[in-house]
Amino acid sequence: MPAIFTKLYYAVDGFLIFFFRISGHAFTDYLIGTFALALMCVVIGEFSVSLALKVNQRFIDQLSAEMTAKENLSMAAHEAGDQAGYRALNKEATDLWGKRFFTMVAYSAGILWPIPFALGWMQTRFQGVDFPLAFPLSLIFGKSVGYTFTFIPIYILCRITFKYLRPRLPYFNRVQQRLDHCDTADSR
Repeated sequence: MPAIFTKLYYAVDGFLIFFFRISGHAFTDYLIGTFALALMCVVIGEFSVSLALKVNQRFIDQLSAEMTAKENLSMAAHEAGDQAGYRALNKEATDLWGKRFFTMVAYSAGILWPIPFALGWMQTRFQGVDFPLAFPLSLIFGKSVGYTFTFIPIYILCRITFKYLRPRLPYFNRVQQRLDHCDTADSR
């Protein structure tokens, strides 16, 4: 592990380990701490993507406007009987739609960037800690699993929870409105 990550993990260790020592019961504390860490990953990922969307909003809006204009021109060409013009404009509109779609997919993937750092920190604390599995899970995953196996479903639970909380949170409700606007533009 590079020295910079070791220093980073050491710097945040005192803060993060607090969540793993709340109740005094080891397994309960592990679940609480992992939930808190996963929720931090969700919030940090969402915040960073919201900043990226804000910075690039003009570019996204421009793509949407060009796409809509090309769609309208292609429909006008089709109605006028200009099949060659229709196909050319429709291809341009489809290319713009694809460019915008994959730009939004890249933003969605950007939400996940905090996870490797969280798992890296968890490795420093929980490497070698195994959780025994009961039947029938033991048939599929083996007799025990580590911290990664527990982090992933808890992260998914946090992501689902955040999805329903986002419209009610002060900063993220505006982000939700921008995302809804982008979804509306995609469905046109």
